[in-house]
Amino acid sequence: MERVERGTVRRSISEVPIHDTQATVSRWMRHVKLRLGHLFIHQGFLLLLVGFLLGRALILSKLTPFALPFFVSVYMLRRDKAAFALISLLAGALTLSLDVALFVGVSIFGFLFIYGWVRRVISESLKIVPFVVFVLSLSAKWLISYYWLGERSVYGAAMAVVEAGLSLVLTLIFMQSIPLLTVQKHKHALRAEEIISLIILLASMLTGMIGWAVYGLSLEHVMSRYLVLLFAFVAGAATGSTVGVVTGLVLSLANVGNLSEMSLLAFAGLLGGLLREGKKLGVAFGLLVATLLLGLYGEGKSELVPTLFESGIAIMLFFGTSRSLTEKIAKYIPGTAEYINEQQQYVRKIRDMTVQRVSQFSNVFQALAESFSPEPLPDANEYSDREVDYFLSDITEKTCQTCFKKTQCWADNFRTTYAYMKQMMGEADEKTLSQNHQLLREWERYCVKAGKVVDAIEKEMVAYQANRKLKRQIHESRKLVAEQLLGVSQVMDDFAKEMQKEQENHYLQEEQIYHALQEFGIEVGHVDIYSLEKGNIDIEMSIPYCEGRGECEKLIAPMLSDILGETIVVKREECAAYPNGYCRVAFGSTKAFVVETGVAFAAKGGGFISGDSYATIELATGKYAVAISDGMGNGERAHDESRETLRLLQKILQTGMDESIAIKSINSILALRTTEDMYATLDLAIIDLQNAATKFLKIGSTPSFIKRGDKVMKVEASNLPMGIIKEVEFDVVTEQLKSGDLLIMMSDGVFEGPMNVENHDVWMKRKIQELKTNDPQEVADLIMEEVIRQCGGEIEDDMTVVVAKVRHNTPKWATIPAYMYMKKAQ
Repeated sequence: MERVERGTVRRSISEVPIHDTQATVSRWMRHVKLRLGHLFIHQGFLLLLVGFLLGRALILSKLTPFALPFFVSVYMLRRDKAAFALISLLAGALTLSLDVALFVGVSIFGFLFIYGWVRRVISESLKIVPFVVFVLSLSAKWLISYYWLGERSVYGAAMAVVEAGLSLVLTLIFMQSIPLLTVQKHKHALRAEEIISLIILLASMLTGMIGWAVYGLSLEHVMSRYLVLLFAFVAGAATGSTVGVVTGLVLSLANVGNLSEMSLLAFAGLLGGLLREGKKLGVAFGLLVATLLLGLYGEGKSELVPTLFESGIAIMLFFGTSRSLTEKIAKYIPGTAEYINEQQQYVRKIRDMTVQRVSQFSNVFQALAESFSPEPLPDANEYSDREVDYFLSDITEKTCQTCFKKTQCWADNFRTTYAYMKQMMGEADEKTLSQNHQLLREWERYCVKAGKVVDAIEKEMVAYQANRKLKRQIHESRKLVAEQLLGVSQVMDDFAKEMQKEQENHYLQEEQIYHALQEFGIEVGHVDIYSLEKGNIDIEMSIPYCEGRGECEKLIAPMLSDILGETIVVKREECAAYPNGYCRVAFGSTKAFVVETGVAFAAKGGGFISGDSYATIELATGKYAVAISDGMGNGERAHDESRETLRLLQKILQTGMDESIAIKSINSILALRTTEDMYATLDLAIIDLQNAATKFLKIGSTPSFIKRGDKVMKVEASNLPMGIIKEVEFDVVTEQLKSGDLLIMMSDGVFEGPMNVENHDVWMKRKIQELKTNDPQEVADLIMEEVIRQCGGEIEDDMTVVVAKVRHNTPKWATIPAYMYMKKAQ
């Protein structure tokens, strides 16, 4: 039985899939790493190692300026870990001598005593701490040298001042570097001063390794070269050489024999950073080259072998460093690919959160719109059974309740009574009850209280009509609010979708364009493609300064037009600040059509203020809007009304809201803004610059005309002006314009100005057809001049004419074939 169970166990183990075992090991390793990271960083055990090395670190074999600044920094920033720092510093100092341990202990306990008094009496600010360290270090060194060691020389006093000054500087440095060792998750990128401070702290730790050697190989040399390899691989040549210089300088201060090490480390950091494209092997090769060159030159062949062994051990440690550690370090150093990816992930996270919030707001507005959407009202001439029942119940209560024939009328002859009273209710609603003599005579023969019932119906109908009007107004207001909320919801939803679009990677296209321009003979710094969407191309390049010859517009844009299959123009150009620099140029799609406009206007009686207003608006959606508004009457008041209408229209249209909802919103604002009799007309044409399709929305305005060659077409719609009624209704007329068409829009002062003309439509068509010019400004001036002439030179009303000419957008420069250069690039 036991054998069977063991066999079963063996088979069950062998049947476990390999990938499950690997996943288990991977989870276990990840758990171990997290636990070690938590133990060393979060729990502060890393401070034990750092403090031990700094406690035994020396400068010029005599000065120990590292211990007190390190303890002070830990005490001020992580007071809960100050005990770790104290124990490790004393332990490290005891490895040197009892005198050093005494100096460290006196300095630390003196600081705890003095700073407590300073904090209560003077200030608790961190700015005063370095000066406290300076005074305390100088005092402790002088006391120990004078009383304990009996040294009373000027040299000893000078060295005490130097050590105190170093302690002050190191306190400032450690204040910036200690948080990097004690915070488990560093949130922001390292600043330049933080990187230098961290390097100084690490180099100071290495000085604590001086004197440690294995088979003649110096441990501080191995670790310093490993440190240079690590930073050169992570951050490149600049940071690698900086680490080499700083580390070598600190080591040479600790031991003059390490002065040549500074050159080796700096050169290794520079070469390793330049060769980092070769990954770890390239960086290691840079260290070997630096070791061979400087080893042969400075120390000769006798010392070359140990130096090579030291570099070899450093390279082995470097190759043994996990990729996760190097990537984690690179995330905090600006300029690295990992840092850029981290920033992009952060930006993407913020964008996603913003999109989610905007979508939530859009859903809220949509829900509000649905809640405000009213049920459809019955026709004004129709009554619901409930309304009739309520109305007749009120009449019956006031007239029939005390009548002796109540049972006969409402029980025996219910249908007849109900039919008579419903008919009288309808007649009273239309105010024709007193004129329907036949109905009244029949009712008098039928009812004993005929007059009283008729009077009650007429009086109750007044309240009924007012109530019904109020319900309809509430219904219209709710409908208007629902449409506006729905429009806002749609705009926010479109905005969220635009934000959600990922920037596509166009590495292949960037390389092709770059090589095509290079083959053509145009030097390009770099090419960045942000969008290749048809009609919305967005490309940026850095081009050498061309001394104003216009290479971007004359050469590069035509080549891009041929490459991308649509017209590309220069959107923005930032010229170089100096002749040998690079210009930043943005290229983008141009529109298929452009609109040229001409305007002519005149105020009533030749005045300065016209009640008409006009606007030409280029919308961000690739559309062009032309609008005329005519305020009621003339003068400043009418001008303010029409100008306000167009201002609101422009603001709302530029948000991307649908034109119909925008006009309804403006109408409600004009209608509700004042109780006075004020209104404005609106004549709006929206031209799509990609296909020239045009929408016309006319609210109380005169017809517009389209001139295509010798043919003239009229565009009209009959709607009341804005602001007269709460619920504006209008028709949207769509026309397809062609290149060369003239769109002529005018106010009623122009269209209806000539009083001696019987048919204004025919007369205006004929005058437009007789025009011999296609220039928009000339057309507007000629129409205005002809109307004023027909009016006998008098301007009886405000007049405005806006003429828009639609034409194909022809680029200045022809495209340059680039397919042969593209083939070479490929």
